[in-house]
Amino acid sequence: MSNIKVSVIIPVYNCSQYIGETLKSVINQHFHDFEIIVVDDGSTDNSLEIINETLKGSCVQYKVIHQENAGVSVARNRGIDVSSGEYLVFVDGDDYILPNHLSELYYGIEDFGLIQFVKKDGDDVSTPNYFDFEYISTDDFIEKELNMEILFNFFQLMYKADIIKNNNVYFTPGVVYGEDTEFALKALIYGDKIHISNEVTYHYIQRTDSAIRTTEFRRFDIVDIFEDLVKFYRLHGKNNLANLIVTSRIPRAIFGNMNYFIYSCYGFDEVMYVMKKKDLFTKLSKFKGDKKFSLKIKLFLLNPRLYYKLWFRFKNSID
Repeated sequence: MSNIKVSVIIPVYNCSQYIGETLKSVINQHFHDFEIIVVDDGSTDNSLEIINETLKGSCVQYKVIHQENAGVSVARNRGIDVSSGEYLVFVDGDDYILPNHLSELYYGIEDFGLIQFVKKDGDDVSTPNYFDFEYISTDDFIEKELNMEILFNFFQLMYKADIIKNNNVYFTPGVVYGEDTEFALKALIYGDKIHISNEVTYHYIQRTDSAIRTTEFRRFDIVDIFEDLVKFYRLHGKNNLANLIVTSRIPRAIFGNMNYFIYSCYGFDEVMYVMKKKDLFTKLSKFKGDKKFSLKIKLFLLNPRLYYKLWFRFKNSID
């Protein structure tokens, strides 16, 4: 097992429709010397049967773990604990990767490697966020993420296993929205450099029955995640990054999720009630930075109802 360079960790819960194709996409990698770790999180369909049937006919080393349903964070953490690879890669049980995914991540590897992804929602396919550099320091990358200058998801990264395990970086159990962002932004501060590939090798499939779409106002929980990150960064002497969370990332997350709810036809009064209850207006007012975005926040805080009446009337022209 000492020849294992990469551990691919796949949490699964009732993915019988998709897990076979997901696993085949991982098995058919150009890269060698990797293992597949599937953690079945108490599936009640025949996911486990499909997993075993698909993997037993492959030449790839693998581990299949079955646990009582405890959530995706616990499943991923279990995968980390039993992994043998020098690097860790995460793939969701209903997504798929291209044959060059692992080779693109591993080529030129530093503490982290990063590839591009596209999001598929029915026939709609997102535009990749290409970079104009091949390497970037982890602090610079985090700063760009906190200013939302880049589109980023945790599964784009390959993580050096020693960084994760030696620093006890794990996914927070019980968190429905934002646990993956928290994991990545914690892990990154323990490394120095990221190698960037502009190859699109990960296909993220947005399902209508996904957890994020069925949690209603839990999307605002990302604010709690970022407030915990503020404490974490300050504890590790990253005060500049902690301040960016307060003055940039949290207000942007609030405004973005608020727009999501309004655009998705949630009741305006209901959205405002939840925001007041969570003291999000105060946190929104702390934004510092881009003048256009700052103006939007000021206009909204001055008269939220009027702001959205104008927003809908002019078809998002003030956005």
